[in-house]
Amino acid sequence: MLGYIRRHIGWKLFFSYLAAILVGLLVLTLAADLLVPAIFYHHMGTQLTGMMGGMMNDVYASFRGIFGQALLLGLASAFVIALVVSLVLSRRIVAPVRNLTSASQRIAEGKYHERVHLPDNSSHEDMDELGQLAVSFNHMAAGLEKNEAMRSQLIGDVSHELRTPLSAIKGSMEALIDGKLPPDPATFQQIYREADRLQRLVEDLQEVSKVEAGAYRLQPQSAALTGIIDTVLLRLAPEFEQKHVQVEVNYPQEVPFVLVDPDRIRQVVLNLLGNALQYTERGGKVQVVLEVKDHSVYTSISDDGVGIPINELDHIFTRFYRVDKSRARSGGGSGIGLTIARHLVEAHAGRIWASSEGLGKGSTFTFTLPF
Repeated sequence: MLGYIRRHIGWKLFFSYLAAILVGLLVLTLAADLLVPAIFYHHMGTQLTGMMGGMMNDVYASFRGIFGQALLLGLASAFVIALVVSLVLSRRIVAPVRNLTSASQRIAEGKYHERVHLPDNSSHEDMDELGQLAVSFNHMAAGLEKNEAMRSQLIGDVSHELRTPLSAIKGSMEALIDGKLPPDPATFQQIYREADRLQRLVEDLQEVSKVEAGAYRLQPQSAALTGIIDTVLLRLAPEFEQKHVQVEVNYPQEVPFVLVDPDRIRQVVLNLLGNALQYTERGGKVQVVLEVKDHSVYTSISDDGVGIPINELDHIFTRFYRVDKSRARSGGGSGIGLTIARHLVEAHAGRIWASSEGLGKGSTFTFTLPF
């Protein structure tokens, strides 16, 4: 019996109320027993001066009997009423706790859509502790549901990304075995490109898992942002020339040094410039502009490429997101370069965002670094 009571908060609350009631009744009874005689004799002594002691005792005995009956009846009534009230209160307190317990068990079973019912038209400020706990529980459940949806989407995206190069490699090898493809350098080069693309995808996935989990260490040092950008432009120069894309650079006369990890920021610039090159048509133009304001260095990389729909700007840094859905997977990157860039910029206490006037009107990616 004691074990059953210990496992149920309702019974604990009930017996705590009951103990408080019994203590109150005991105190009331003792107080009446100790105080009533003295008050009675004092009161009667002032009004019936000279009354014989025997008669006073008889009057007191009659009074005490009547008082005892009234007190007993009052205590019994109070006990019954308090008992009913304690049961009602216990149920009202236990019911939300049971709802929380049931919902948490269903969430533990993978039903992340479960929520705890909240009273209608009730604000967070007007709720008691149990109500606030229910609100926090629902926020937690919503976060778990979102994470599960993102996990499922990630698995599907990764599967899709891996399937394309693997299918191309397998198809080419089967064609070689059947003699439908000639074993010449062009065929081997095609297989090599697909294998290289697969390797880049795996490396990007490893990188995004590290940056999203924060499982990397920054090595900050004072660096010139202009030098970092120039290094990346020099590396990508052959690709810009091959696609006949013009690059314009606009630096202010004085650019403060920034305290950054040069390798990580170089990766950010490389991802943004590579993205601009990828989505700029042949013969287009890419601009790199630096501005110094608000104790930060603003770096903007603009292109006159395919642009971004305004209603999709919030999703541009999502993993595997592509603006041009009609492009073949082989014609685009892994789709997670912008995700990596966002995490790396935020790790340097900066911000990054995208802006565009719509499809076909180009886009601008801007990130800030404090100095």
